[in-house]
Amino acid sequence: MNEITPDDTPAAAVTGMVDHVLALAATWTAWDGTPLPADDRVYTPHKAVRRVADHMVDHLAELEARLAGEAPQPDHWHASTITTGADLAPFTRQDLDEARSRLTRLARIWAVRLDALTADQLDRSPGEGWTFRELARHLAESTYYADAVGDLS
Repeated sequence: MNEITPDDTPAAAVTGMVDHVLALAATWTAWDGTPLPADDRVYTPHKAVRRVADHMVDHLAELEARLAGEAPQPDHWHASTITTGADLAPFTRQDLDEARSRLTRLARIWAVRLDALTADQLDRSPGEGWTFRELARHLAESTYYADAVGDLS
């Protein structure tokens, strides 16, 4: 698995997170349908993919709004607090293919955007909130969702 180090570029932190998630997801077709407890919540393969993708979209919208000088639009997702019926569905090879396509494309969008920013833009981001470098590091912590499901091989 790719371990994210403090020396990683912001883009590498995000793409490394997605590589880690997808490496675990490759084992999830063996999931037996039982939600897996983590802290005070439960996770499933679909929920882990949903949370990673939503987290990436949410913070990408924040980054773009702040770069444009706008206030980020608050999200209204239920996040990890709910487990939907769709989260409980079997995780098939087709679902894995969809997750690979979705998360790989989102990671590429993040990498292109972060690599286009200067060091100053990464470290002195406009608006309120984390710097964009910190935001990328925070996003890299999305491995939590996949780690909650774990390696099911």
